Amino acid sequence: MTDAAVVPKKRMSPRKRAALVRYVQYALLLLLVLFIILIADWGEIRRAFLDLDIAGAQFPNVIVIALKNTIIYTACGFAFGLALGLVLALMRLSSVGPYRWISTGIIELFRGLPALVVFLVLGLGYSLAFGKQLPGGNLGTVTLALGLVGGAYMAETIRAGIQAVPKGQYEAARTLGMTHTRAMVTIVLPQAFRVILPPLTNELILLTKDSSLVYILGLSLDEYELTAFGREAMNANANLTPMVTIALCYLLITVPLSIVVRRMEAKSGKAR
Repeated sequence: MTDAAVVPKKRMSPRKRAALVRYVQYALLLLLVLFIILIADWGEIRRAFLDLDIAGAQFPNVIVIALKNTIIYTACGFAFGLALGLVLALMRLSSVGPYRWISTGIIELFRGLPALVVFLVLGLGYSLAFGKQLPGGNLGTVTLALGLVGGAYMAETIRAGIQAVPKGQYEAARTLGMTHTRAMVTIVLPQAFRVILPPLTNELILLTKDSSLVYILGLSLDEYELTAFGREAMNANANLTPMVTIALCYLLITVPLSIVVRRMEAKSGKAR
């Protein structure tokens, strides 16, 4: 009499195993959320973070003063930084040695320094050294500080974009009789900027958040940006609701920009 054949145990397929792992992760996440809901003191959270009376008192100034100034500071810093970044990128690619050295030094300096240090040096340091503010007051200081920090990063982004354009494009333009400047402006740079628009938009988001450092300059009420406005209201009310309000205002700026970045990146990926 022969032994019965041993039936091999059926193994779980990789797809089912992956599905099981995913369901376990969902279950763990659900348990964590339920745990937080059960142990949280929702009355205290509402009092400390979601006081509607305090939030309502921030309007309309949080929009017409703080949000408006944040947008102005960011736009001015980004415009100056973009212009500076373009100049630095072209200098970095120049065949003239001193231009490359100067550009590299400026880029490495302001990429290496924290934005807070740049604000302190240009704002407080300049005032102590010369007894006056930079031209343009606080707006001029913010524009210069954000522009220097942002421009150093944008210079490297622009340089990479220019180098991503096939050299044949530039050579063809020169063959047609274009000067170096005209070939760069009409042929190379437009193609480069199509490539670098997503990272430039990301830099705009970063500058929006860095504009919060303007509070160290000492501002009048009509110069407050979102963070300074929120800090003042938080201290006056001994409550964190104003910070939640300004966080939502920051999201009104950054979330649409993030959506634009994702769509541009998706469009760029399809184009390739």
